Amino acid sequence: MPVVSPFILASASPRRRELLAALGVRFDVVVADVVEHEDPLLDPRVMVARNAALKADWVAQRNPAAWVLGADTTVFVDGRALNKPADLAAARAMLRRLSGRSHTVFTGVALRHAADGVREDFGVASEVVFHPLSDAVIEEYLARVHVLDKAGAYAIQEHAALLVAEQRGSLSNIIGLPQDEVRELLTRHRVLP
Repeated sequence: MPVVSPFILASASPRRRELLAALGVRFDVVVADVVEHEDPLLDPRVMVARNAALKADWVAQRNPAAWVLGADTTVFVDGRALNKPADLAAARAMLRRLSGRSHTVFTGVALRHAADGVREDFGVASEVVFHPLSDAVIEEYLARVHVLDKAGAYAIQEHAALLVAEQRGSLSNIIGLPQDEVRELLTRHRVLP
């Protein structure tokens, strides 16, 4: 499949790599050397949009002839972001906070092509409802899944039955990249046929 310009994913996330590869696009990965905004008091939708743009802009400035895709995902409840936990104690606290409740997973996406002046940004929200979680279930989940690199201290694709009662909206968005919306964006810009 010919790509007019090189395509770069501006993300270190192995989950985003897998989701983008499943769309059939060939790409390189360049991790942006930026400090992401992680203010839990900032509107989570604004925070992830800024982070996605920050990553995409940094990589696009250094690769002006390439298409660059940046993304950032967070979990939020009660208007506050639950970013990646600092340690297992923070992960336990996040899972307790989500226990028996609905929360939103929001991904900000930014597409750039610096040479052509393309700057597109959008966001996708999905809802997840957790079962009420006992301490024993939380400990079992933490023993099975590495959560310190995951917003909200969980991965819906790993042992979800322990945590998740229901999911509404894009599953790929919850994992870290809304595939349908990204496919439409890349098709519109002829990155994908």
